[in-house]
This record gives sequence, structure tokens and C-alpha cells, in this order.
Amino acid sequence: MAGEKILVVDDDRGLLTLMKARLEASGYALTPAGGGEEALACARNEVFNAAILDLKMEDMDGIALMEKLLLIQPQLPVIILTAYGTIATAVEATKKGAYDFLTKPFEAKDLLHRLDKALEVGRLKDEVDRLRSIVGRSCHFDHIIATSEKMRQILRQVEQIAPTESTVCLYGESGTGKELIARAIHMSSRRSHGPFIAINCGAIPEGLLENELFGHVKGAFTGADQSKKGLLQQADGGTFFLDEIAELPISLQVKLLRVFQEREFYPVGGVKPVSTDIRLLAATNRDLWTMIEEGKFREDLYYRIHVIPVYLPPLRQRPEDIPLMAQHFLQRFNGRMSKTISGFTPEAMQHLMLHHWPGNVRELANVIERAVALSTEAVITPEHLILGREQKPTSRSRLLPLNDAREEFERAYLTQVLNATQGNVSRASVLAGRYRAEFYKLMRKHGLDPAAFKNGKKESERPQQATC
Repeated sequence: MAGEKILVVDDDRGLLTLMKARLEASGYALTPAGGGEEALACARNEVFNAAILDLKMEDMDGIALMEKLLLIQPQLPVIILTAYGTIATAVEATKKGAYDFLTKPFEAKDLLHRLDKALEVGRLKDEVDRLRSIVGRSCHFDHIIATSEKMRQILRQVEQIAPTESTVCLYGESGTGKELIARAIHMSSRRSHGPFIAINCGAIPEGLLENELFGHVKGAFTGADQSKKGLLQQADGGTFFLDEIAELPISLQVKLLRVFQEREFYPVGGVKPVSTDIRLLAATNRDLWTMIEEGKFREDLYYRIHVIPVYLPPLRQRPEDIPLMAQHFLQRFNGRMSKTISGFTPEAMQHLMLHHWPGNVRELANVIERAVALSTEAVITPEHLILGREQKPTSRSRLLPLNDAREEFERAYLTQVLNATQGNVSRASVLAGRYRAEFYKLMRKHGLDPAAFKNGKKESERPQQATC
């Protein structure tokens, strides 16, 4: 595909010039680098579609360089060039992540063919990631970004709840991811083959809500020229999610209580009950017991839905999750806006960590979307962040004592590095620019276990990754 960005690394300037001419003539955008450190600097500032690396260079060999590049851009297809072609070297390169291996001297036609194949693999990986992202918005717990201990405990809890038929009520502020957790419960349950039907009780006028829930029979009212299935009937065999259940009018609370007890209801204008086989999930950002005392919520309905309560913490109580979430949203909006912003400056990340986040994860997503739209640079800076009503962070942001802020940021950074390297401490220490022993000391200080970040762990034992 014309215009795709290729990083070419070789300490032979003559060969670099030749490859630049050949690749640009074929429509590629080429970035040459004369050594490993120069190549790593390029990769930190720009996203490439493929890389071509010389195996033998003075400052760094091609395999070592490839390993470091894959820490920065894990999906990067890499072709290794060498004049010392042996089967052993080829096997080592491919085992460590190389897509292909080409021995010098080579024909231009052969290089272009291999490069085209490598780019196709890269495009397929991007498509797989895009599809996983789409599925992740309504799928399993391993798509939920949560490295904080609070959220990991909650995810372990709901993972145990999911296979049961018990009613679950999710409590949490607006934007904490209640519907995402509800969808994950459904997709991890025995009802995953059935429908997931969600309704926001506060988003539909009271006069229409009954008809939406129960449906109607033909002739039930003027204009009802045919019967209509309500959401409760559409959810038969699956999961029914009542979001913001506290907003239900008292009159409908009585009717829903019968549904939850008997699993049957009457459509509007109907004389025969309709049975429905549903699992009930509910969510609210209100204190239901206070509403009971105020006469706004029925106590018997409360006990019907309050079988297993789950309390989702606000984002400000789990700041360790902010760096990974910010990077997740950055990648999402990069794709939507066709941009290649690589990350955040330390100052920008500090502002994100210090913000109070009254709108929780939804607010974070909006802030990152605006930042990506406004940025014309390779990274997000504080000037791109619009937090709350301010154009940029001010002294009114939640300020911690310096030592507390440093500890909070340090733990979140270590978590991000360990996630990026899947618990490989050697790679993590290189990425962090620290000696291995020093990195181990930092992990012990913050109670982080590298084994919890490895692929081989059970889903409930490792950091979970789509957003909550």
C-alpha cells in the first residue's frame, strides 16, 4: 500500500541510499537510520508499518535491536538482513519475533516481495486488534483494563458470579463502567448464546417506558395496528440489564416486581400472561436505601435486585489504571482519526494522574479524544489536555504531597511497563532504563509480582485488560 512507513537500519550508508531509492520508487515512505540508537529514537517518535534491520552493526546487532523495537511497537513486522546467513541465525531471529530473513546480496524484486508480505501480516494484525477492540466493548473480563488491586478483586468476584443465575446489582458513579461489567457477566455466563438486552430507565419518558418494557397487543391503543414484542420478551433466553433502575417510576416498579418473581408479565392491552426466561442485572448510581426512606423506591423490589451487590470504585480511587487506560484510548482514537501519536509526555501523564475525574472513565475517554483531535505533534503534551472546565490543569486539581504523588506515579509506571513486557523483568528493566536488581527492588517496594503479568496465568490471576 503506497505511503506505508518503513524503518531501514544499516550502518552501511551506501546500502541505505540504495534502499531508499528503491523503496521510495515503489511508493513507500522510508526512514533511514545508521545504527540501533538512532533507530530506537525514530521508533519512539513515529509509528512504522515495517522495519528492515541489518544483523551486524557496530553499536547493536539486529536481533537485539529488534527486541527493543518490539517493546516500543509490539506489532511491528521485522525483516532481518545479513551477509552471514546461516540456518541457526535465521531460526534465532524468527524465534525472537522476526517475520522474515534475507541474505545479502539480494535482488530488489525479492526484497519488495518479502516486504509486501510482511506489511500484509501487519495489516492483518491491525485488523484482528480492531475486531478484538469491537468485541471487547461487550465481551469477557480479559478485555477490561484494570491493574489496580481494587478492580482486580472486583473482577475476580464477578467472574465467580457470572456462571450463576443470581441477580446482580452494580453500584457506582456515572462513567465507572457498569454496563461494560454487565456485558462481561453475560458473555461469561451460560446465557452468552442468548441476547443481551439493556435499557436505561432514565432515558425514556415514563409514558413510553411501559410499552418499551412489556410491548403491546394489536389494538391496545390508537395506532397499535400490530402487536409489538417488548424488551422483556426480546431478552428471553438471555440477560436483561436495567441501567439506572432508581429512575423507574413507582407504578412500573410494582409491575416489574411480578416479572422478577414469576418471570411473566402482561403486554399493554393483553389478557394472557407472557412468560420470559431471563437473568436480571441492574445498575444504579444512587443510594437505593435512601430512596426507600424517601418513598421513591420499593423495599420489596430492593431485596429482589440486591441479591449480589457489586460496588465499582470511581477512577480517582484507582489511579494506577489511568496510564494503561489513557494509552488504550489513545490507540483507539489514533485509529479513528488516522493519526500516529505515540504516547504522552511525563508532564501530560502527571496531569492525568492528578485530575479528580468526576466523570470517571467516560471523562477520561473524552479528554483523550479531544487531545488526539487537537494534537499535531508526535506525543500528547499538557497543552492538549482540557480537564474539566479549565483549558489546562491548574492548582485547583487534586494535589497530593510530593512524596505521595511520586509513589502513586511510580507504581502506575511500573505496572504499565510490566504489562507491556508481559512480566519479563529483563525487558522491563531495559525499557525503564534501570538495572535489573534495581527494578526488582522497585517491584518489591510496590508489592508487584511479575508472574501476575504473564500470559500463562489464569484470567483471574493476571492484570485484566477494554475499559472500566
